Amino acid sequence: MPTYDYRCLNCNRRFDIFLTYKEYDTAKVRCPYCQSDQVQRRIGRIRVARSEEAFIEDLSDPAKMADLEDDPKAMGRLMRKMSSELGEDMGPEFNELVSRLESGQSPEEIEQAMPQLADEIGGKSSLDDGPNLEGDDF
Repeated sequence: MPTYDYRCLNCNRRFDIFLTYKEYDTAKVRCPYCQSDQVQRRIGRIRVARSEEAFIEDLSDPAKMADLEDDPKAMGRLMRKMSSELGEDMGPEFNELVSRLESGQSPEEIEQAMPQLADEIGGKSSLDDGPNLEGDDF
């Protein structure tokens, strides 16, 4: 039997209830805590699986990359999303870089604070080129 999530509008508590598909349309659902019939069905989050190709293709849209150089927080969010979508642990240096971007630190400030990072990402002297979408490096 499927489990349905509800929230009581009287006591604001959340609860699950097991109903058959047939019962779903006819059952009188009551809060198990306060017995109120003033309940609301909660719709849970869903996740849509996408291929790595679809994700990279979506990121190739120029509108998604607009103004990233001027917004370190947006760049950090994008890099975190890319790492999450690809399902790879990028290591502590990457996490530190993204955390600094998400806090609003500019690529130039990060480069000054973490000079070893430029050597570790292929000898680049600047981080303000943004993420590399062509290869595995960011």
